[in-house]
Amino acid sequence: MAYDYEDKKKKQISSMRAITDYGMGIFFSILGLVFLFHEQLGIDFSRFSKTSFIDVIFGIISLLYGLWRIYRGYNKNYFK
Repeated sequence: MAYDYEDKKKKQISSMRAITDYGMGIFFSILGLVFLFHEQLGIDFSRFSKTSFIDVIFGIISLLYGLWRIYRGYNKNYFK
């Protein structure tokens, strides 16, 4: 009886963490794409910084982190 409860609780926690990982992964992936393609989208960041190199670096890091979060949500390997 206790085993069924713990198994059900782990499945619920795993599902909620996967949904969180998907949501955060999509958010960071979109953020990375915006920073990478902000000139084509017509968004001007020149008010904040003059270098586009930092925008590219931040965009790549955000995109990779977002893809990793999506992969982690797909993998659902939370309880080893």
